[in-house]
Amino acid sequence: MNFERIRFVREMLDLSGRQLAKKLNLTKSTVSRWETGEKVIPLKHLITLCNETMISLDFALGLSNDRSKITEKRELDPIWIGKHLKILREQKKITQSELAKLLNTSQSTISSYESGKTTILTAFLYSICKRYKVSADWICDNNES
Repeated sequence: MNFERIRFVREMLDLSGRQLAKKLNLTKSTVSRWETGEKVIPLKHLITLCNETMISLDFALGLSNDRSKITEKRELDPIWIGKHLKILREQKKITQSELAKLLNTSQSTISSYESGKTTILTAFLYSICKRYKVSADWICDNNES
């Protein structure tokens, strides 16, 4: 994952680490850890950053260098994300167990993501996108259009 992009996105908002932390009701050290790669930014916060700057998740994650502005803000919708994960998995003809093995997690975790009971970890989303050459924006897109 391209952690420098997190700093770049913050700077697009013309915010210091402290200001961003305050805006997200977090500590400055949390934001700093995201920017250095010590911690991975949770998907809900990544989506907030992308919505604020109107950039794609793919750009923020370093999956794309396209800085085109997105036209609609997205909401974090675990059920929609789960549906897209299942569609992708079925299109690639892989089982939940195979995907779990790839991500070094359990089949029940994949099942929980696909059912929308829990939200996928940003690092897992990134790994899936890289491995299967799919857009994080598509996986997280909850627009019916």
